[in-house]
Amino acid sequence: MLRFLTLLALAATAVTPSEAMRPRDREQDAAFRGTQEGRFIPLRAIEARILPRMGGFHYLGPEFDPGAGRYRLKFMRGAQVVWIDVDARSGEIVGKSGF
Repeated sequence: MLRFLTLLALAATAVTPSEAMRPRDREQDAAFRGTQEGRFIPLRAIEARILPRMGGFHYLGPEFDPGAGRYRLKFMRGAQVVWIDVDARSGEIVGKSGF
């Protein structure tokens, strides 16, 4: 009985997959809309500009900040983690950290 109640309590507080994905989904939606409307450069075009400059680093992927209109590209080499912030409107690097 105790096991059943424990499982029931865990199930009641669990986050569904759709709830867990909502912030990321909103980022992707905003990036897609901005690209479709011509306000943002496509992510693949930005990656094509930045990745060749990051020799020796492993690309971990992007994050998108819809409010700022910026992509944050994450790279790793050994224990070193580097972020490159790129303006989604111009494709220009606007910040670097971790170097």
